[in-house]
Amino acid sequence: MGHRVALAFEDGVTRFIDMGPNELVADAAYRLGLNIPMDCRDGACGTCKSFCESGKHTKGSYIDDAMTEDEAKLGYVLTCQMKVQSDCVIRIAASSAVCKVKPVVLKTTVKQVRQLSASTVGLTVTLEPGATLSFLPGQYMKVGIPGTTQNRSYSFSSMAKGGEVDFLVRNIPGGMMSTYLTAQAKPGDTVTMTGPVGSFYLREIKRPLLFLAGGTGLAPFLAMLEDIMRTGSGHPIHMIYGVNTDADLVEMAKLEAFAADNSAFTFSTVVADAASSHPRKGYVTHHMSDELLCGGNVDIYLCGPPPMVDAVRNFLEAKGIKPANFYFEKFSASETM
Repeated sequence: MGHRVALAFEDGVTRFIDMGPNELVADAAYRLGLNIPMDCRDGACGTCKSFCESGKHTKGSYIDDAMTEDEAKLGYVLTCQMKVQSDCVIRIAASSAVCKVKPVVLKTTVKQVRQLSASTVGLTVTLEPGATLSFLPGQYMKVGIPGTTQNRSYSFSSMAKGGEVDFLVRNIPGGMMSTYLTAQAKPGDTVTMTGPVGSFYLREIKRPLLFLAGGTGLAPFLAMLEDIMRTGSGHPIHMIYGVNTDADLVEMAKLEAFAADNSAFTFSTVVADAASSHPRKGYVTHHMSDELLCGGNVDIYLCGPPPMVDAVRNFLEAKGIKPANFYFEKFSASETM
């Protein structure tokens, strides 16, 4: 079986290439019309220098002017010399437009709409026969609203399997997508999607992880956890899932199943409503213990509204904690209505 490489461009667009035997990454990309910037093919200019975030590979031959040994040790590669030995994720130091990457547009069919709570709707769509969809867990699609020229961005809440994929949608009264899903959508409707997009995705797990989810910001973590359950993790993973009211807690059965299937994963829930009887009240920052922060030896992933992102940043700064990595995705009502 050949290996698959994800090329993650600076503007958040990702494209996947299936590698041929002993094929150079640049050659495989050009074969598919993905024009990675390059001024030579000999490992001499450094124009195609990129960063390999995960996966096994050989770096080939190159000169110091193109890439230093220190850069190579950090994970940099020259795509004109690189050959892969496993699936890899490569961060390309250029935008998709510069590399002439064409957007991928998919026509999908509504299979199911689920009212998970007053604030959250679950959407399941089916791909056309023969269509494929590859993305990094945590990324999103631009989803067209049927009957309009508008689209909204939603993170995948599952990995693609059996020709299906799931999303979580915040239900905003009067919102165009919310109105469509709660009052008009029916199985068989055609929904057009463009993507995948986003630089918020699961990286190779090298240390403890702390997932912070706010409301429908739970969605990308469900996809990440599904992928982790498939590949496994040698490091502990804890999620703090914060919502406004008790009723806003959704997909609890999935989280409980993930925790039951993998002892490395634990989670806690937090409700902001002071009138709630929930055992943990307040905001996620009220429950980010020193134990979870590991003195900074932790990768933090956060998906939630802008005030939540700012609150976590301020909390970490006040604690004097600088995590090894801090990845976040902000969303606002205007982006999801």
